[in-house]
Amino acid sequence: MRAIVLDGRGSVELTEMPEPIAGPFDVIIAPEAVGICGTDLHLCHGDYPTGKFPVVPGHEFAGTVISIGSGVSRFKIGDRVCVDPNVACGHCEQCRLGAVNLCHHLVPIGVTSSGACAELVSVPEKVVYSLPEGLDMGSGALIEPLACVLHGFRRSPSMRDKRVLVYGAGSIGLLATAVARAEGATSIDIIEPSKVRRDAAIEFGATNVFAPGQRTTDRDIDIVIEASGHISAVSDAIKRLAYRGTLLQMGVCSPEEHIHLHPYDLFDRELTLSGSQSLESSYPDAILKIADLPNLADRMVSHTFPLANFAEALEAARSEGARKVQILPQV
Repeated sequence: MRAIVLDGRGSVELTEMPEPIAGPFDVIIAPEAVGICGTDLHLCHGDYPTGKFPVVPGHEFAGTVISIGSGVSRFKIGDRVCVDPNVACGHCEQCRLGAVNLCHHLVPIGVTSSGACAELVSVPEKVVYSLPEGLDMGSGALIEPLACVLHGFRRSPSMRDKRVLVYGAGSIGLLATAVARAEGATSIDIIEPSKVRRDAAIEFGATNVFAPGQRTTDRDIDIVIEASGHISAVSDAIKRLAYRGTLLQMGVCSPEEHIHLHPYDLFDRELTLSGSQSLESSYPDAILKIADLPNLADRMVSHTFPLANFAEALEAARSEGARKVQILPQV
């Protein structure tokens, strides 16, 4: 089968690999839509701390079951499915506490094990879910980022009656905007360099949109959602927080980067800084929630590429002209 392989040093190779063989409790899926996100961009250059190389990327995906192991009971060949890419051990301290995204032995599909940027991918049955009837594959591949947003919101105070500011209008920022609007935020401002994405943010429920440097007021925001992963945005976000404001850090920054922090600000304004990594146990809720976001792929996905054009897809994902980029491995 054909697959994309990253070496963590910038190389992107389309190569032939053996087809996966299902273990007793594995499901073999033919991915039909695979999202590219910031994690994948970091993986390409090896600056994602948990990445193991070489690796086949692709952790946001939906597809069709083509083979099952002898012990698989919930799926059959031909089923349309989506996948929670985090395979937790279920036994470590964090798993016992319910923080499965922080599992000491976590195996994230597409990060440390082979992902969906291939014609076939093998995953454990326990992380596979039925795709809702009538939901297209492109929207199915957006369930994973939606689950990340839902988990992040659980790490934050309620959005109801809050003044919200979102940095970055990529897929996480746009979905956060839509969910914050649905949960009753008073206002939602967006800071985003791309005009294409600023326009998308308005469609998804933003009140006001700004290019970096245009928004001049400080200390007037109850909840900041940092979804860009840019270190300058993290520093800027803290200045925006009102008394008892919360910074929800969802963007993936390089582990080598730092910000200058004034601890007195935390004390004086009673600020809360909250991190949100991946999706914990929010995937089933995201499957239900996506019904409230009709035609999601049509509104969000701006570029699609066949597997052979993966490098071109990466460039599109980095550009200011893209909303969401997806790979179509069966094309």
